[in-house]
Amino acid sequence: MTMLHTILTACAYIISFGVTIYLMPKWIRYAAKIGLVGRDMHKVGEKMIPESGGVVVVTAIFTSLIYYAVLKICLVRDQQSMIYILGAIGSILCVTVIGVMDDFQGWKKGLKQWQKPLLTVPAAVPFLLATFERTTIDLPLLGIQDVGLALPLVFVPLGIVGASNAFNMLAGYNGLEAGMGIIMLGTFGILAHLGGQHFGVVFCLIGVCALVAFLIFNWYPSKVFPGDTLTYPIGAYLAICALLGHVVSYALLLFIPYYLDFLLPLRKGMKVEAFAKVNGDGSFEQPYEGIYDTTHLVIFLLRRVKKKVYERDVVLFIIGFELLLAALCIVLFIA
Repeated sequence: MTMLHTILTACAYIISFGVTIYLMPKWIRYAAKIGLVGRDMHKVGEKMIPESGGVVVVTAIFTSLIYYAVLKICLVRDQQSMIYILGAIGSILCVTVIGVMDDFQGWKKGLKQWQKPLLTVPAAVPFLLATFERTTIDLPLLGIQDVGLALPLVFVPLGIVGASNAFNMLAGYNGLEAGMGIIMLGTFGILAHLGGQHFGVVFCLIGVCALVAFLIFNWYPSKVFPGDTLTYPIGAYLAICALLGHVVSYALLLFIPYYLDFLLPLRKGMKVEAFAKVNGDGSFEQPYEGIYDTTHLVIFLLRRVKKKVYERDVVLFIIGFELLLAALCIVLFIA
């Protein structure tokens, strides 16, 4: 790779970060103006926060990916990479539309739980078509395998549908969604670099830069909520990055907190909420007698060692656990 190519590629990261930083304050003001706000359920009182900040994050990622596609076709005549980029943009755009539909209808008034997985199936089609001639995927314990048409027809839809819906589940706490996304994409990027998958590295870092910029506004106390317009497309983006970077088996390991967040509510027929019970001083209690969410489990564990547990404690605990999983992935990859 030439120095010029390296510099021009780095501009994609600057674009992703810069667009988010520039547009987010404007979106916060606009969302507040049109009444696109939601109550911060983990604060005392009726504090209302602008929502759907994911619109800006997705816009930043799109802008950066389009720039990178132009760079690949004009500088190195890499048509296949451009096809992957356009396919990714198409799928992420479709998933974003689903998030917008849900966010703009309002909390508890949007799409039903069973509708969301079904709607994300056709969203996988653009990336499915872009990867139709690609046949290799890394599988747990087996390494990179040639699976033929199973890659575009089975693994791509499963990845996008599963990751987009899973990433939407563990949410609702200031900084949690963005923090988890940064760790996961950052880990994918490191593994892709170690594996010589430069194209996958670029994809991952574009997402990391947008989420880091968003986290500045979303960290405790949050000035903007991500909404489904962030969780769904970032989930799909994670699946795409894992496929492009040949790190699918490690992605499965990093999603452990999300498996738990799916299994625990099943004990109550999925008829529970992740929100904690907030005391007058802002500390947390478990909202139910049992444990029906990953965050409830974290509150339970933290209360064994701390007298009072706050929102930041819960978020840092989950992010810390994800960092341990990330370190394990890197060790396993090197080994």
